[in-house]
Amino acid sequence: MKRKIYLASSWRNQQQPEVLSALRNEGYEVYDFRNPAEGQDGFSWEELDRDWMGWNPVEYAELVTTHPVAAKGFSFDKAALDWCDTCVLLLPSGKSAHLEAGYAAGQGKQVVVLLNEKDFSPELMYLLCDALVCNLDDLLWYLRFDNMKCEFVGRQ
Repeated sequence: MKRKIYLASSWRNQQQPEVLSALRNEGYEVYDFRNPAEGQDGFSWEELDRDWMGWNPVEYAELVTTHPVAAKGFSFDKAALDWCDTCVLLLPSGKSAHLEAGYAAGQGKQVVVLLNEKDFSPELMYLLCDALVCNLDDLLWYLRFDNMKCEFVGRQ
């Protein structure tokens, strides 16, 4: 059976397109939050309000729970999380990607954290995940061989 991967990351992560392409080249089905469906761009806060960075908590809470664009973006991502069997948390990433990886782990799905040397910060709770890998080659190697829980994969 072909592995189905949710690639959790950030819009600001410049490595995301490279990792997405490498996973797809391995033959995996990969959800791309930047292009969640044919002809669909990924969710952007600016679609709700160009001044979204100036929101207070009340404005945020009201818009995120009532705006149809937020509902549509959430439904794409949540459906993909339910669909996948594996989540790759590509660092650095933000709060949403970490929630996505936590949701996947809580669902019993395989979660692999791809650490980033340039923007590295230790995190104890990554031990909830199946593997910590330090580069794209190690990620691909780990996914090929479906290794055990929680281990460090660092091949030289």
